[in-house]
Amino acid sequence: MPHDDHDTIDGDVYVSPRHLTRATAVGDPSFDPLRDLGWDLHHDDLGNAYLTAPDGKARLGYLPEGNDDGLWRINAYKDAFGPPAWGVCFNDSAPTEFVTAFTTALAEAYRQGPDHYLARPLAGSADRDPFHAVDPLINHGWQLDRPDSSTFAITSPDGLATLEYTTGDLDPAIELDTRDARWHLWAGTSSARPFWYATASTDTPAALLRAVTEAVADPAPLPRWRDDTYSYVKGYAQLSPILPASPPSPTPLDVRRAVASRRSAALPAASVPRWSTTSRPALPGPRR
Repeated sequence: MPHDDHDTIDGDVYVSPRHLTRATAVGDPSFDPLRDLGWDLHHDDLGNAYLTAPDGKARLGYLPEGNDDGLWRINAYKDAFGPPAWGVCFNDSAPTEFVTAFTTALAEAYRQGPDHYLARPLAGSADRDPFHAVDPLINHGWQLDRPDSSTFAITSPDGLATLEYTTGDLDPAIELDTRDARWHLWAGTSSARPFWYATASTDTPAALLRAVTEAVADPAPLPRWRDDTYSYVKGYAQLSPILPASPPSPTPLDVRRAVASRRSAALPAASVPRWSTTSRPALPGPRR
């Protein structure tokens, strides 16, 4: 269980497993890694938002008014005026934390240059092998499967999340515009009606994909507000209350101060002097 300060947690329950969360109402955390690099942000007349890298070779679209449920579409280009080299899509229900994991990794790759954010997967490579994207899932107990001759799949222990990898030749245009992409990550009981999904085309760098699978496989639960039932899969997800943080244990200095305070309170009050400049002296009695 996380040990975050309760005051900084955006939620009143933890949701587990985390692949049974959904998008939060605020997508800003996913923009922040790229905006921090100076990517240009603009909006169209419909309310869609676009982020463009300074060199124009990487772009993010946040499309609540798009033509389908692909809310986040992220592309990179060898030529700023050419077709995308790769494309990734997260639908409108994909957990915000998973989108943020991707944009954070993209920001780091962009800092390092085109050799990183345009690094095509390469089987057998020390750092570009597609298997690197699968490795975090296997390490957390996900199981390999072969549902058909053209698909490898790896499924979560509860059977409610799956990463699919399609073999063979694929049409790049279809990969970018549909769910028929090389990589298909989804949660649910059926890929036809998923709780949420994400896709990635053939040439998406393995390091960027791995950032997402690491976020998905992480056993730590994610915070949500119980009443925001759109933000987790009700009836499937496990909820546990986020309790206020316990008060810190007193330090030796705190103990000494407390003891000193109790001693001071136990001392008798100072006696009032019998004579002062404001008191009147007693008159002498008659002489006998």
